[in-house]
Amino acid sequence: MIKNPVRLHSIDVLRAVNMFFMIFVNDLSGVRNVPEWIDHVKADVDGMHFADTIFPLFLFIAGLSIPLAISKRLSKGESFVSIAVYILLRSFALIVMGFFHVNMEDYSKDAILPLGIWEFLLTLSFFLIWLDYPEAMSKLKRYIFMGSGVVILIVLAFLYKGGTTAAPKGLTPEWWGILGIIGWAYLICAGWFLLFKGNFVAMIIGLLLVLGINLGAHGGFIDIHLWVVKDGASASLMMFGVVFSLAYYKLISGGSYNRVWPVFTLLGLAAIAFGFFVRPYTEGISKIHSTPSWVLICSGIGILLFEFFIWLIDVKGKANWFKIIKPAGTSTLTCYLIPYFMVAIFAIVDFNYPDFLSEGTGGIIRSFAICFIVIFITGFLEKKRLRLKV
Repeated sequence: MIKNPVRLHSIDVLRAVNMFFMIFVNDLSGVRNVPEWIDHVKADVDGMHFADTIFPLFLFIAGLSIPLAISKRLSKGESFVSIAVYILLRSFALIVMGFFHVNMEDYSKDAILPLGIWEFLLTLSFFLIWLDYPEAMSKLKRYIFMGSGVVILIVLAFLYKGGTTAAPKGLTPEWWGILGIIGWAYLICAGWFLLFKGNFVAMIIGLLLVLGINLGAHGGFIDIHLWVVKDGASASLMMFGVVFSLAYYKLISGGSYNRVWPVFTLLGLAAIAFGFFVRPYTEGISKIHSTPSWVLICSGIGILLFEFFIWLIDVKGKANWFKIIKPAGTSTLTCYLIPYFMVAIFAIVDFNYPDFLSEGTGGIIRSFAICFIVIFITGFLEKKRLRLKV
């Protein structure tokens, strides 16, 4: 547990930068003829590109925030049960959103509602259910809005049809989607943190356990398939963040950053080196297959980036450099979901980008522009106190 937890501006900025590029790579998936080093590596290729580092870094950054958020609740005297309920509800919300998003991938043209309308209503229901409603709003209004969101979600689940005309199917958890993966990893890591009240040794043990499962599963040393943990990759990435967030506070306990730089640099490089060392024995580097090399290399990059942003933001005070994308770090889930509204509206009105914005340099410029548009909308909603509380 962190005593007197203070929000780190470096984490918010790092999260904002990461979310900016998450929007970028997601939009870029619809652009043709982009440089190979930017796009995702193919499923069975041993290697990774820029796009393959964005999601794992999000998991790492989410882990950085866990000690701060839960320590703050513990320091306020909240009970174990109330914090556990908070963790469960937050995980449940992310898992539900991820579950519905995954099923959009297999949406049938034979469904009653066109995909664009279904996606728009789905995103609207998420906002209605999980919006951070102002305390001044009456409970009745709040429950009406939330209840409306739940009703919409149930109706959409009933109307859903996936698969093909010959083989239709309903909602199925083939995988949990980006948000669902985050939700399961958060449940494990935040739950472990709460159970041991942030004990540093216990967190290291937790990291070694999930990383050991990941190494064993891909190295053929163990044959274990745990329902929540799976192969341990996502939990490992997030637990790396938990451990290094705690390590940061321990290293600066003497009032100086001097110990942070050598320790974080050495351990970050060591994680990357270990990732390359196990590469031949654990199915190579692969985001799609969540191999240990990918986990370790991305975690090492995360450690080094965390160190850099501590220096740039917390030491040098350069947060204003990133002011334009700040809402992406403070209203992150809102920022993530806004593109779903945009894509749905484009589908409803049958809008397609012109060719010069759908490939090559023009497409890349478009994707960057979309990032700024999404963040601008997120910032506008944040000022109106319209942000998701998950």
